Amino acid sequence: MAKQVNSIFLEDWLKGICGYSSSTKNSYASSSARAIIQAWAELRDSLQHQSFHSNHLQALNTLINSQASLHVAEPQAKLILSILSSPKLNLPHESYPPFFRLLYIWVRKSNRPTLALIDSVVEVISQYFSSQFDHVQNPLLFSEGVLLLGSLAFVRSASESSKRVCLELICKLLEEKHQLMGSFEAIVPDVLAGIGYALCSSVCDYYVRTLDILLGIWGKVGCPQGSLTHGLMILHLIEWVTSGLISSRSLENVNVFSHEALETMKENYVPFAVVMAAAGVLRTLNKSAAGGLRLDIISRLRVSAEDRIESVARNLISSTRDFYSSQNDLMVSLSLQCLSLALARSGPVSSRSPLFLCIASALLIEIFPLRRFYTKVLESSHGNPARILHNEVKEHLVNALFKEAGTITRVLCSQYASVTEESQSMVENLMWDYCHFIYMEHRKVALALRGESNELLTDIEKITESAFLMVVVFSLTVTKHKFSSKLNQAKVDLSVRILVAFSCLEYFRRIRLPEYMDTIREVVVTIQENDSACISFVESMPNYLDLTNGPDFILQHKTKYLWCKDEVQTARVLFYLRVIATCIERLPSPIFGKVVAPTIYLGDPNGKVARASHSTFVAFLSSGKESNEEERMSLKEQLAFYYMQRSLLGYPGITPFEGMASGVAALVRQLPAGSPAIFYCIHCLVEKTDRLCREDFSQQTDIWQNWQGESEPCKKIMDLLLRLISMVLPELMKLLAQLIVQLPKDGQVMVLNELYSLVAESDDVTRKSALVSWLQSLSFLCFHAKNESSTSKVEESEDQHSHNSLNARL
Repeated sequence: MAKQVNSIFLEDWLKGICGYSSSTKNSYASSSARAIIQAWAELRDSLQHQSFHSNHLQALNTLINSQASLHVAEPQAKLILSILSSPKLNLPHESYPPFFRLLYIWVRKSNRPTLALIDSVVEVISQYFSSQFDHVQNPLLFSEGVLLLGSLAFVRSASESSKRVCLELICKLLEEKHQLMGSFEAIVPDVLAGIGYALCSSVCDYYVRTLDILLGIWGKVGCPQGSLTHGLMILHLIEWVTSGLISSRSLENVNVFSHEALETMKENYVPFAVVMAAAGVLRTLNKSAAGGLRLDIISRLRVSAEDRIESVARNLISSTRDFYSSQNDLMVSLSLQCLSLALARSGPVSSRSPLFLCIASALLIEIFPLRRFYTKVLESSHGNPARILHNEVKEHLVNALFKEAGTITRVLCSQYASVTEESQSMVENLMWDYCHFIYMEHRKVALALRGESNELLTDIEKITESAFLMVVVFSLTVTKHKFSSKLNQAKVDLSVRILVAFSCLEYFRRIRLPEYMDTIREVVVTIQENDSACISFVESMPNYLDLTNGPDFILQHKTKYLWCKDEVQTARVLFYLRVIATCIERLPSPIFGKVVAPTIYLGDPNGKVARASHSTFVAFLSSGKESNEEERMSLKEQLAFYYMQRSLLGYPGITPFEGMASGVAALVRQLPAGSPAIFYCIHCLVEKTDRLCREDFSQQTDIWQNWQGESEPCKKIMDLLLRLISMVLPELMKLLAQLIVQLPKDGQVMVLNELYSLVAESDDVTRKSALVSWLQSLSFLCFHAKNESSTSKVEESEDQHSHNSLNARL
């Protein structure tokens, strides 16, 4: 934050710290030194000749454009004062705002303005407003007058009478001409700066009136309705004011401020302004600037400020049964925004349930307004929704509230441990329900926008990604607080809900987060240790019909739904499969068969999902610690048949070979010897291998020249069959021999050599003799099959040599 001592002009400091963007009159384009000298000369000429023309007005603008570098000395201030007080000069109305601005520059940049000149300026300004008050209809004249009068009242060397005149005029202008702020909101920072100067004046008599204006003017007829930017300016204005009062040890003003703004409930005070003012006090107290006060005063101020914010939060909760139903109430929306941002910028605040609930609601409704954006997209039945929404979404991405999302989330988490269990449970439920809402609605929005408004979809997903980070950080806080005790039902239920919530947002996990991994590890352990938790989590998985039919939005709009293109759903399924594989021992067979198996058989073209599906099937085949072992084995055999059908149907293409290979290996090892499922598996593999080899050989006659060359699908699946030979399965040996005999000569030689290597490397003494005998017989068959079809003595000699060589090695 910019330091007060480096900020000559309070209004500029407020604009900078609040990100105030507006093409106001103070968007300075500095003039050259020659132009500045010439401008002063023009003004002296005006006074000398007692005339004021357009060139003199241009001279004023030249000087104003150089405000940052311009220094107005006392002789120049006297020149301006002489022009303003000259009875013979007929000044145009538009000349007064720049004249007031030049005097303001003089006041703020002058180290020690003389008392006499200050009193003279106050006299001239007061005379002008006294005579022209009813005619003050120019917003710039109004704002420049408030700014100048406030700065004059802030000058320490000014007489008390002059300060009183200035403060009286400021209050009168604000009370009777405040409508001018609503007609030209660009003047709001200048008016607030004038109020800030006035609040730091040493005269206390007008303090209450000035505070009443600052905190009660918003929303009045003709006045600004209030915005987050206005709230931020109030926060930092009060920070500036209280820092100044404390450093100057103006205890009387501090007490008045505390009593009026923090301790007294006034109906005309606007909630968002009160919250921001209290936050400004807390921000000051949390800095070293508060060191000038006694501890009892600091403690009273802190408690009063926190009580005031809590009071507003409590009123918000009691006046709105459901924040979601109050989204169209602009004042409630603004109060939520300001309350959350106030707590983010004020520093440490005591934990209080109303604050906790309001911060959570602000995060879910205002900071991540996905419900509002989703509704607008889905309701846009006419025209392009991107044209309507995109600017609104872009503006939200760059506003101060969204940028502070991380800080506000940390405030929420810091409040969690000390609030009531009822409040904790309420916010937890809000979070988990919000995750499911995002999952359901974002699928519809993605389907509606993808290909039509990709940029809008990308920007909306930036918000959802940040929402995911918020949920992760909050979930880690919950687990740290509630998982320190022994396993209980509450811990089990919470683990399931966190996992389900994470599954809903898995699509938005774009970066590696330590907080995510820490939370996952904590809750997965609970699932792995508890049967009911495992069952509950698995049963929350979307069923087959939900996965393949798509959301209701598809049916309503008669849009073709391709489930494999639903990336949000695909990411969720992948999450489930990965977690289920770690707790498969706890999962009863009927639940696996009913819920998980259909998902495995979907044949998802997504490589990650396909691999996870095979890994889950392998984990199930390898599991066995169950009281009803026969039931589990029966299900394994039933699933094996369909597993082979679906796997081979998608190979090559969708089915990853490594996944299928691991599934086949587990199937052969885990099912009992002689199982029909094993015979079916072998038959299917041999049949698939035969077809693939024929197809590949018809396209590439040299496919068998190098077994270690390109990994064609037929070579991969043949290699799988060869490696299964070590199991010495008679049916496999028979079918494989029939397949090999039908291969071309080169194929036979390569396969036999590969078989020789596998047999030679085998350490299984019991089975090795049977394999050697089988391989010798296979070699003999291959030789004679080729011998019968040979047409050349050279080919016959080569075959005999190859056959003898293999037998010699065996």
